[in-house]
Amino acid sequence: MRVIETKTHGYLDYIMGVLLIAAPWIFGFARGEAETWVPVILGAGIILYSLLTDYELGATPAISMRTHLMLDIAGGAILAASPWLFGFADYIWQPHLILGILEIGAALMTKPVPTTERRNHHRRDHHGTAATH
Repeated sequence: MRVIETKTHGYLDYIMGVLLIAAPWIFGFARGEAETWVPVILGAGIILYSLLTDYELGATPAISMRTHLMLDIAGGAILAASPWLFGFADYIWQPHLILGILEIGAALMTKPVPTTERRNHHRRDHHGTAATH
């Protein structure tokens, strides 16, 4: 059931990106190893590909919303599994697993096509009129 609009998903993307970057320090698990860098790198990645997504909060429409959602699922899976993949589960695992599952859930519940408002915006030429191609 896809109930999250792409604009709402955009806000969630930027919030999740910042949260992941800050999580090691917020939750007190920053040792400077994989437990720290996996969420930081994934958070930066989320912000980067969100800026490149063709949706309401993207800066330039370089990737489709469907591709964006697949990246969310893949990143969420890596984040959720990272404590066991990278061997730090004995130290910390809850934030990685919970935030990874939330990332996957948000992707699965988001509509895969942006609103017509966004798509029509990108179909306009530089004079503000609808493009004919």
